Amino acid sequence: MELNITLADPTHNVAVLGVSDRNLKIIREALGINITARDNTIRMSGDSEPVGQAAHVFDKLIESAKKNKPLSREDLLDTIATASRHRHSHATHAVDPTPQNPIKQHIKRSPSSQLDVYLRGRSIRAATEGQKHYIDAILKHDLTFCVGPAGTGKTYLAVAAAVSMLKHGEVRKLVLVRPAVEAGEKLGFLPGTMQDKVNPYLRPLLDALHDMMEFDHIERFMACDLIEIIPLAFMRGRTLNDALIILDEAQNTTKPQMMMFLTRLGHGSKMIITGDTSQIDLDKPNDSGLIDAIRRLRRTKGVAQVALQPTDIVRHSLVQRIVEAYGTPKPSKIDLNFIDDKDYENTHRDASKSSNVTNTSQDEDSQ
Repeated sequence: MELNITLADPTHNVAVLGVSDRNLKIIREALGINITARDNTIRMSGDSEPVGQAAHVFDKLIESAKKNKPLSREDLLDTIATASRHRHSHATHAVDPTPQNPIKQHIKRSPSSQLDVYLRGRSIRAATEGQKHYIDAILKHDLTFCVGPAGTGKTYLAVAAAVSMLKHGEVRKLVLVRPAVEAGEKLGFLPGTMQDKVNPYLRPLLDALHDMMEFDHIERFMACDLIEIIPLAFMRGRTLNDALIILDEAQNTTKPQMMMFLTRLGHGSKMIITGDTSQIDLDKPNDSGLIDAIRRLRRTKGVAQVALQPTDIVRHSLVQRIVEAYGTPKPSKIDLNFIDDKDYENTHRDASKSSNVTNTSQDEDSQ
């Protein structure tokens, strides 16, 4: 589909297009369409739905320019998110009078639990029952905890769900967070800029993104602030609205850090917190904020707790045998819903060596 919009008043060009065409770049990357502007004419091409969304956004930009109140960057992102949600809701009503999240509808219809991402022809599919349960928990809850051994897809599926929701316009931003904690060795002072110093800790999140988006696509989204990858230390004082926030390697957060992170959740946002309680690298493993948060929030409505097991490992076939050889404990019979403080202290006395978090998901209907 192609659509042209003519700007009647050239004096409004900067307010509509943004300084150095900033607004064009944001809309282009958020909606995945081609946009050019020349001689007071905006030309758009792409699929009919995102082109229609872009037209709605430009209407708002032109209206604001006429009132001499140009939209800020945050206002523009809000307008794009609103346009996306409105059109997805309209499409859903055309099929079913009950409004539902389009990805949730897909999961309910398809037992394969696959998520579509930005790479053409690429979709991410749950490989085990535990992974299907994990994806379902993410889509149904605003806060999801997932623990499990290495190779179970905790981070990968969280990023896949996030990318799919961004593509469908259900969130307007992804924030991927990790604590900057070394795995048992001290690297000292690293050279380079601040970004150079934190990149090694954030690399696993980028690796997952590269399986779902082209490199230049990721680069543009990060430049437009649609995707943000940051260390946990930089989260203090922020409120994140209409975003999907992932905290990876959460076993290496302290209790105060975990509380700080959880309270960043804003309106229309979701959080996914992942970790492996058998790989705690803190000086005092009992101070793990992940274990503490699971205990504190075990009965909280809207919170899901999922534990993936060695049978959910989907890396090389040797990984499962390696995990078993290193003594990852079998699933515990203790239900997090009924664990008391004394049991908690006994169970997690040495969290760096063992994990007894059980396979638990708290659906809102069960509260």
